[in-house]
Amino acid sequence: MPKSRYKFNPESLSFDKIRLGVGAMLLRGLAYFVGSLLVALVYYLIFAIFVDSPKEKTLLREIDQLTLQYDLIHREMDNLEKVIGQLQETDDNLYRTVFEAEPIPATLREGGVGGINRYKELEGFDNSSIVIETTKELDRIRKKVYIQSKSFDDLITLAMRKEEMLRSIPAILPISNKDLTRTASGYGLRIHPIYKIIKFHSGMDFTAPSGTDVYVTGDGTVASVISAKRGLGNHIIINHGYGYTSIYAHLSQFNIRAGQKVRRGDIIGFVGSTGLSVAPHLHYELKLNGANVDPVNYYFNDLTPEEYERMIEIASKTGQSFD
Repeated sequence: MPKSRYKFNPESLSFDKIRLGVGAMLLRGLAYFVGSLLVALVYYLIFAIFVDSPKEKTLLREIDQLTLQYDLIHREMDNLEKVIGQLQETDDNLYRTVFEAEPIPATLREGGVGGINRYKELEGFDNSSIVIETTKELDRIRKKVYIQSKSFDDLITLAMRKEEMLRSIPAILPISNKDLTRTASGYGLRIHPIYKIIKFHSGMDFTAPSGTDVYVTGDGTVASVISAKRGLGNHIIINHGYGYTSIYAHLSQFNIRAGQKVRRGDIIGFVGSTGLSVAPHLHYELKLNGANVDPVNYYFNDLTPEEYERMIEIASKTGQSFD
C-alpha cells in the first residue's frame, strides 16, 4: 500500500505529493479489509446456495437411496399383506372346511396392536410420522403372520386327528337296512301320526321288529341313557365330538351305559315302541353344533350311490312319521 498520494494543484498546474498519516493508512487498510470480506461473503453465499458441497452431494445421494429403499419396503409389505390375505382365505374357506373347524374370527385377525404409548420412543424426530406408520404396519403384518402360524399349528393337529374325526362322523345306517324297505319317514315337514297335523320331523324313522339291533353310527361317548314313557321314550344320546351328536329313540332295551366309549357299528340298543310311538321303529336324529341336520346326507359309508339316491327318494315320499 503506498504511503503517499498525489493531488492536482490548479494554480501550479501540477500534482503535489501528499503524504498520508498513520491514521489514514489504517482507515484505508480497514476499508480494503471490509470490502474484501463483503466480496468473499457474497461469493460464499452464491456458492452455498447454488453449488452443493461434496458432503452435501453424498448426503443427497444417501437420501435418494433411502427413499428408494423405503418405497421398496412399502411395496414388499403390500405384497406380504396380499399373500397373508390369500393364506387367510385358503385357511378359512378350504382347510378349515375340510377339517370342519370354525374359521378364525375376523376381529381377531384384524385386531389392533395393544399399548397406548407403544410408539412413544419414536416421537419427537423430523420424520417421526413416517417411522411410526411404518412400524405400525410392520406390527400389523407381524401379528397376522403370528395368528396364521398358530392357525396352521391347529390345522396340523386336526390333520393328525383326521382319521379319528372321520370315524367319529355319524356315517352309517343305525339299523340293518340293505334293501332300504325299512325307511319309513324322512326329515322335514310330516303328518304327525297321533295329532294328524303337519309338524316338523327332526329325524328319520326306520321300521323294524321289536328287538332289532340298533348300531351307533360313529365313534363317540355315551352322553345320556334315558328311560321315559313319553316323547322319545327310551333313548340314547351319543356325543361324537367335532360338533356331532346322534339320538336313538323309542328303544325297547339298552346295551350300553352313560359315559361308555363306543365305536361305529357297536350295538347300543334294540328297536321298540316306547314313548310317543304308534309302532315299533327307530327314530334317529343327528345334530351338528346343536342344530338338527338331515341324517340322509350322512349315509356315505355303507351305501352305494344308487342305494343312496333310492333312500332319498323313499324318505321324501313318505308323508307321515311314526312318532
